[in-house]
Amino acid sequence: MYSRNVIQRTLTSAIILAVAANAFAQQAPAKPFEPQVGQPGKDVVWVPTPQALVDKMLDLAKVTKDDYVIDLGSGDGRTAITAARRGARAHGIEYNPEMVNLAKRNAAQAGVTERATFAEADLFASDFSKAQVVTMFLLPSINMKLRPTILNMRPGTRIVSNSFTMEDWQSDVTETIQDCSAWCTAHLWIVPAQVEGTWTMPNGALTLKQSFQNVSGSLGSASIADGKLRGEEITFKAGNDTYTGRVQGNTMSGTVSNGQKWTATKR
Repeated sequence: MYSRNVIQRTLTSAIILAVAANAFAQQAPAKPFEPQVGQPGKDVVWVPTPQALVDKMLDLAKVTKDDYVIDLGSGDGRTAITAARRGARAHGIEYNPEMVNLAKRNAAQAGVTERATFAEADLFASDFSKAQVVTMFLLPSINMKLRPTILNMRPGTRIVSNSFTMEDWQSDVTETIQDCSAWCTAHLWIVPAQVEGTWTMPNGALTLKQSFQNVSGSLGSASIADGKLRGEEITFKAGNDTYTGRVQGNTMSGTVSNGQKWTATKR
């Protein structure tokens, strides 16, 4: 039978060991967060874009040091960081706070914290209207929810998506990288100016119908063919002439293939 002193010493030792173990556990560094492919997010699961496709997306958008790039659903930050390495300013919007912190650490490691920033936010509640380039790897349903907002952005804004499309808004350019097993295709859209309606020209009324970057209609009695918009730039054929020009709000101006100049004002 143990004496009371032995029992007390045993209990005291156990308490000391428990306190020491707890203190050690509190002092031990927490294991760094490591994202898992397929981990759930607010709107999509996380799947990283292959670095080769990140490069292709930024190549298609012709990103330069003068651009402001916003990455929707920025994950571990690789797209914004790559843009920053090219000299651009870049900002990532990400809902998962652990991913935001990881992206910030990755930006610091890459030495681009001044040009690559990240925010914990809901992309549907975020303002990305000041971007010259928007990048994303989102589901088609999310792309479609964002499409009205994107179409209202400044004409000429470049939108690049990993793999997923925007349904009947066909991309201006689509390219697939080689030696790639999954998520290998980049789609580029250039936000078109809004030109649908009737415009007054010296040689008659210019009536335009618009479906995204495609334009049809008539100039006087001549039907329009091959009408295209690329941001603010417009081209179309009417009769034997090809018109090229630039849209600036409610006016358009440019040159005709016969050497003449043309202007149009929206009614």
